[in-house]
Amino acid sequence: MAAPVSIVIPTLNAAAQIAPTLACLVEGVSMGLVRELIIVDGGSDDDIAQIASKVGAVFAICKPGRGGQLAMGANQASAPWLLFVHADTVLSADWSVAVAAHIHAQSDAAYGRLSFDDTGIMARFVSAGANLRSKLFGLPYGDQALLVSRQMYDHVGGFRDIPLMEDVAMADALRGQLRQLDITAITSAARYQRHGWIKRIYKNLTLLMRFKLGADPEKLARDYRT
Repeated sequence: MAAPVSIVIPTLNAAAQIAPTLACLVEGVSMGLVRELIIVDGGSDDDIAQIASKVGAVFAICKPGRGGQLAMGANQASAPWLLFVHADTVLSADWSVAVAAHIHAQSDAAYGRLSFDDTGIMARFVSAGANLRSKLFGLPYGDQALLVSRQMYDHVGGFRDIPLMEDVAMADALRGQLRQLDITAITSAARYQRHGWIKRIYKNLTLLMRFKLGADPEKLARDYRT
């Protein structure tokens, strides 16, 4: 029986940080869970193509924009389940056991608990808030990873080709069909550390509100990067 999961990772100049992400995925390959790894790059000027080749990943290039990259990866995937993981996210040990249990028992989509690679009080506060938001409002973000069947992914129309908030749009499309997996998605706190936790929290909430009110994702993406 062919392995049931295709993993899709979008990248943009992520060569220096992707090694821990790739390393954590090995257990899924060893378990016979992972059929293929698909890395979709947004036009990097680093060594990501060589890294993809070394680990045996399918490698594709498209215009930058996480939504479009994720959509391209999904279109190339051949497995009945899709697992979307960010290039700066590491899944906790035994994640493959939790994923295997889910796909054998559930048809709903699923996501992980958020944690940061920072043990400070602000990191714990933000991750706790994100996990509460996910549970109460069914709104996990992309850095929590997303597991979804091909059938459900196609039914909701897949990822929108937008440069920001593609994860929010997908969560909205999957409303009522999302469960939390018993895994932790440990993601980079670099952007929070660089800009300041309070400032970053405020900006993220403002961008989310603007998106919900119909703002152009292209404009939001430019503001996100500043």
